[in-house]
Amino acid sequence: YHQFTTELVWRGNQALTLCNALFVSYRTPDQVYRQELASLLYGHRGGLRPYAPMSLDRVAIDYQQKTVAVGIGLSDPAPVMRSAFREGLGCVVMGPDQTFADVPALPELRLPRYSDDAASISWPGGDLVTEKPLPDDVDGESLRQAEEWMFDRERHGGHSGQVTVSLLVVYRGDIVGERYAPGFDMNTKIRTWSTAKSIASTVIGIAVGKGLLALDGPLPIDWLPEGRKGAPDPRRGITLRHVLNMSSGLYPVDNEWQPVRGSHLVYFGGWDASYHSRDRGLINEPGTVVDYENFDILLGILALKNGIGDQQTYLEFPHRELFRRIGMRNTIPGVDRYGNYVMSSQVYTNARDLARLGLLFLNRGRWNGEQVVPEEWVDFVRTPAPATRSTGNQYGGQWWLVPDSRTDLPQDAFASSGSQGNFTIVVPSYDLVIVRRGLDWEEQGPGPGMNRWDVLAEVLKAFPRREGGRKYGIGNED
Repeated sequence: YHQFTTELVWRGNQALTLCNALFVSYRTPDQVYRQELASLLYGHRGGLRPYAPMSLDRVAIDYQQKTVAVGIGLSDPAPVMRSAFREGLGCVVMGPDQTFADVPALPELRLPRYSDDAASISWPGGDLVTEKPLPDDVDGESLRQAEEWMFDRERHGGHSGQVTVSLLVVYRGDIVGERYAPGFDMNTKIRTWSTAKSIASTVIGIAVGKGLLALDGPLPIDWLPEGRKGAPDPRRGITLRHVLNMSSGLYPVDNEWQPVRGSHLVYFGGWDASYHSRDRGLINEPGTVVDYENFDILLGILALKNGIGDQQTYLEFPHRELFRRIGMRNTIPGVDRYGNYVMSSQVYTNARDLARLGLLFLNRGRWNGEQVVPEEWVDFVRTPAPATRSTGNQYGGQWWLVPDSRTDLPQDAFASSGSQGNFTIVVPSYDLVIVRRGLDWEEQGPGPGMNRWDVLAEVLKAFPRREGGRKYGIGNED
């Protein structure tokens, strides 16, 4: 019954992935088919999927117009799916009823170019890194072994589906370890997947600090479907805190991996993120049950859009209020075709920009003496969601927390985490930031992807053991 909707999503997935890889990451089709698209071959438990990726003879790439079409020349009922590069926003998935004649109507963002060159600005504001000897308290051999453990998984207890493309270790503000796989370098941008959620939370926190949103106020959203006239809508009790804690209480549509429903149709099928994220009913009391749901953070982004109230200002907001203030020059958040940020997953960036984000939180929201993110927000994202207290206190405000079961790790560490093994790990008690970028096949191949806390444990072998810090790190133990 769902065969052709599934095919539509696979074609849209490939169109978007290939478009961004070519025109945002500047990679070649051969590289993309061997790496980014390789994981699409595998289903759960290692079974081959019958759908994607489609061979290049069924793909049309226009390098001048920067567009990709997938599914050309086929006679089945599934449509050709298209993606087009748009200035400032990366590639956008088009609707199944659209053609490239509709590209000019897609959103774009034109911002002034930077007046300086990152290569001439010292790290972390820029990319000029002065070579220094390792600090005396860093074990260089253990750091090298951690790199080998990360990049050669088959020799170190892993498998070929765990593919590390970059590792960056920042200690006391300095880069002490940086390595890239062949075909990647410090400038290569790849999709963050759900690490984007931590970026979105940061942008929302800035808006809260400016008074545009309230953490514990009702979301400024018109829910769908509309309730009966005069009848109370229990969804109006959902707050920004609830959605950032992944405990909105709304019906979860992403629990089972079904490409014919939920966020997959937003990501790859041309759905409207603002419409479908709010078209759900309440099944639990808000704040009582954690359910990891892409649509929850998209509700937070929609609240941001409504709180700002102007489309252009909304599109510029992440750049002006975060990226440009801390040197994240390589970060491109994607949108759907309706101009809604899809910052639950669709952000392209490089390892150094993610390290800058980690440093911002390591320094409690300050950058070059300026308070970019309110300190209270840093505390909030590191505080366990109340609904996680019975399951290990493992999740905060769109950042993952060290679960109670990992007593081998510093309890003040917290991490952004995305599919395919994309992690940014912040460890205040060690003055440490670790970025691992991956193209893991996860459960869609011979075994699971990398675990963020195993990555932390391996890197920590190179650093002197010290006090782990309190779980919350905010002077609040309740």
